[in-house]
Amino acid sequence: MNAPAANSRLPAVLYSPDGTRRVDYRAVVVLAWPLFVQFGVQALLNVIDTWFVGRLGADAVAGMNAVNFSSFTVLLLFGGAGIAVQTIAAQRHGEGRKPRAAQAAWHGLYAAILMAPLAVGVALAGEAIFGFFALPAQVVNAASDYWLPRMAGGGLVVAYFALGNFFNGVGRTRISLMGAVVAALVNVALNWLLILKLGWGMYGAGLATTLAVACAVLFYTAVFFARQFRSEYATTRVWRPRARILAAVFMLGMPIGIHSMFDVGAFAAFQLMVGKLGTVPGAATQIAMILTSLAFLPVAGLNFAAATLVGQSIGVGDKDWAARVGSACIKLAFGWMALWALLFLTAGGPLSSVFVTGDDPNAQAVVELAATLLFIAAFYQLFDALNLGTLGCLRGAGDVVVPTVALLVLAWCIFVPLSHVLIFAPGEGWVDFLPQYGMGAKGGWIAALVHITLIGSFLLLRWKSGAWRKRLV
Repeated sequence: MNAPAANSRLPAVLYSPDGTRRVDYRAVVVLAWPLFVQFGVQALLNVIDTWFVGRLGADAVAGMNAVNFSSFTVLLLFGGAGIAVQTIAAQRHGEGRKPRAAQAAWHGLYAAILMAPLAVGVALAGEAIFGFFALPAQVVNAASDYWLPRMAGGGLVVAYFALGNFFNGVGRTRISLMGAVVAALVNVALNWLLILKLGWGMYGAGLATTLAVACAVLFYTAVFFARQFRSEYATTRVWRPRARILAAVFMLGMPIGIHSMFDVGAFAAFQLMVGKLGTVPGAATQIAMILTSLAFLPVAGLNFAAATLVGQSIGVGDKDWAARVGSACIKLAFGWMALWALLFLTAGGPLSSVFVTGDDPNAQAVVELAATLLFIAAFYQLFDALNLGTLGCLRGAGDVVVPTVALLVLAWCIFVPLSHVLIFAPGEGWVDFLPQYGMGAKGGWIAALVHITLIGSFLLLRWKSGAWRKRLV
């Protein structure tokens, strides 16, 4: 029995002879693996960045700990409009209105232009920002040197998100992967040149990343205007700005950006707290964060695949299928994170030792603490799979406000205060009105375990409730 004609555009569907449907996991993997690899490349890039910075010493690694999530916090806030392009493009593609998908990409680029001056202003405030948190002077200097060139390229990051997520939304995930590979290769080469050969230190690390993003944007732009996309998506004919579409990009992108800001910002606050304790806790936390990113960033690729599959299914008009295919992505994320949980439980020490030099007097202490932090992190990997997998499904449906409010409450009313309570001993913290138990970096990672368990559980319940079925984009 053939599938109904109205459902011919449904993604990842197989029809049995009796007409029943089931998820084609092979099709899910075909769509998802480039995104999975793309975010894996980003995770590897973070590892390589930290390795290069590690050649500068433990103080530089502690500075990277202070600035890494802080820069992501602001860049993701700016980048929400670019990420929103995926949801709009996926639903328009599912409806069969391909030029409208390209129109969303153009308006993501207009958002990038509007965001660029604001990003430069934030870049110039780096030293004041890190000085406010009472970090050691050498850590503030290292963090500020990285912050300036990294944040100055904020407009490029929004453009990178907008074009990459256009390709994701229309199912051309291999193109977004190729752009990420371009960025990774350029970044590695520039890290070698700017950090090691020219001796530009942390400033060189930040500049290398920004220039790599610029090269990826050039690659995406060339493909966007290639003959195939000009013909199929009318990419050169839908450039005219439309206030209504730009407003839709910002209305959807604002909660996405704010969600990312609250999420990554909470971890930035957690890392800044740990950084206040000194070089060893700061360096160990940065190493543990980089290694856990090898687990969660590929799942972030599945997150984007889920958004595409759910968005395209809704564009076709079949929300029941959106529920089934989204849940399939969550299951794949769960299996991947289970493997990493086992690895962190059994091999944290050897993995951590890669990031220190033998002549560093803090090396042994950093490796031992990082191994302990990875042991704690192993216990929240499965809940992080639920967090990332369901978040992509909800974003594909346009259900972004409730997850953002939940994240705000859980991150800033539970995770950040609990981190402060568990990390600092009396008299060490930023404030004195909270209890302080002095567990150091280990206390902060226990707080992270509590937070991720709660947010992952909530988002799964939100997805299963079906409340997202009422959303329109």
